[in-house]
Amino acid sequence: MKIYTRRGDRGETDLFGGGRVAKDDLRVEAFGAVDELNAFVGICVAATIHADLREILSVIQSRLFDLGGYLATPDAKRRTRSGVPEPTDADVTEIERHIDALDAEVEGLQRFVLPGGCLAAAALHAARTVCRRAERRSVALHRDSPLSEASLRTLNRLSDLLFVMARVENRRAGVADVEWEGRGR
Repeated sequence: MKIYTRRGDRGETDLFGGGRVAKDDLRVEAFGAVDELNAFVGICVAATIHADLREILSVIQSRLFDLGGYLATPDAKRRTRSGVPEPTDADVTEIERHIDALDAEVEGLQRFVLPGGCLAAAALHAARTVCRRAERRSVALHRDSPLSEASLRTLNRLSDLLFVMARVENRRAGVADVEWEGRGR
């Protein structure tokens, strides 16, 4: 089987479970942003030195692949028949548990933190911004075609987790967070 099909040469793509839409359709924008986020999380896995954080990120990658499948399958009956998992409140709770545990490792914030520090932290900050884009695209899709509330909460919490992980990577590497100074300071 060839990797190319030529089916998308006119700006359309197939949805999982049937149907074709334009490549700039809200649904494609949403699952495309989640796919991009997953690639950035893969960079974070490669850049992260600490095994516990790599393990969390690896699980997140699988959950993001599931989320992409959920977003790419508009028909709930087809999702069920195809075994496409829907994000759950348990997924959100798991992310919150990681946030709480990791946030206990770092000092409270006194200023805004700029993306940067060690390489792993910078990669995590980049992933956080892509996560926010995936969230925005999913919110836009949600207005047009309602999604599960857990899918939106998952992306919102995940960006928080990526932020905390960046701060933890800096602390463990002995690198200070890059604090925003502002013009008048």
